[in-house]
Amino acid sequence: MSVVVGYVATPEGSAALEAAAAEAARRHVRLVVVLSERGHRFGSEQGPRLDEQADEVERRLDELDVVHEVRQTTRGRDAADDIIAAAEGEGAQLIVIGLRRRSPVGKLLLGSNAQRILLDAPCPVLAVKPAAG
Repeated sequence: MSVVVGYVATPEGSAALEAAAAEAARRHVRLVVVLSERGHRFGSEQGPRLDEQADEVERRLDELDVVHEVRQTTRGRDAADDIIAAAEGEGAQLIVIGLRRRSPVGKLLLGSNAQRILLDAPCPVLAVKPAAG
């Protein structure tokens, strides 16, 4: 059993990581972090940046003393696919995702990854947003 979180290095991703770490600790299960980068394209120079982000996530979770695993998204796959696959493979109790504020027009449409995760998840989904600031 585990909690799965989709993480991007944004305020929304940080809020999701924090909430997921708290849920994993509360439930006494492992946290699986699916690390993604917005705009990730095959052949881009983003690999090292993802490695640096993975190291930072590892450090933060080690400080919180949360049992965890960090996975980077698979090139050519959608982050939503990776999050759903991780949840299915892990028998996840919960998926945590971060949501960002949207314009009035944007509020009519939920982001495609968030929508797919909410509709296709094999378990409950907790959507969080960063603290207003």
